[in-house]
Amino acid sequence: MKVLEVKDYHEMSSIASRIIIEKVKSKPDCKLGLATGGTPIGLYKELIQDYRKNGTSYDHVCTYNLDEYVGMDPEDPNSYRYFMEKNLFAHINVPESHIHIPDGTAEFLEAECERYDVELNRGEGVDIQILGIGSNGHIGFNEPGTSFSSHTHIVKLAETTRKANARFFQRLEEVPTHAITMGIASILKAKQILLLVSGIKKAEVMKRLLTTNEIDEQLPASALKKHQNVTILADENALSLVKKAHLKYK
Repeated sequence: MKVLEVKDYHEMSSIASRIIIEKVKSKPDCKLGLATGGTPIGLYKELIQDYRKNGTSYDHVCTYNLDEYVGMDPEDPNSYRYFMEKNLFAHINVPESHIHIPDGTAEFLEAECERYDVELNRGEGVDIQILGIGSNGHIGFNEPGTSFSSHTHIVKLAETTRKANARFFQRLEEVPTHAITMGIASILKAKQILLLVSGIKKAEVMKRLLTTNEIDEQLPASALKKHQNVTILADENALSLVKKAHLKYK
């Protein structure tokens, strides 16, 4: 894994956007794996700004989102489909038919997981996968204990994850208990992975991830150590415990 320390959230978002824009320009029909939550919002704002200023085209790009809540209608403001429309898709020229997000309202959820994996594996697969990391080390919605060999599947969300996501809802009880997520094996199939990490709340998990040789299903993000092309963009706060202890990246 390559670790790039940046000053703050803004710089992280700016550098991440340059990586994505460069890929889109060099490979106009690339496949982008996208994430939701607070971490990538700055990245998406940068992509929108570039689109408006420079006209970078997404006309041939295909997007694949990591996850979606089970039972959440795509029109619901708390759905990840709605999130992506609000924060990115409505502002760039990516065709509707090129947008792929798991259907959390599917009648047969297991079949939906299989269908989504087929979509992910079409052609040469995802070119760049954007990830965030949870305070418990989850990537996507792959909670501690998830098999590294997992593909798209249904997951019961950990209470810590539900509490972290409660800020997007009026109350904790409204946060769904289950989600469809790309599995860890699905994520690792991407040619390049870009992990975005910002804030002091991520300092402990980054210390654990970066300063040990641990590759353990209890720390889902440690699976990234098995991938040949991972770049971590982390700000000073996220890396503060690593620096404080004068520890070196493993």
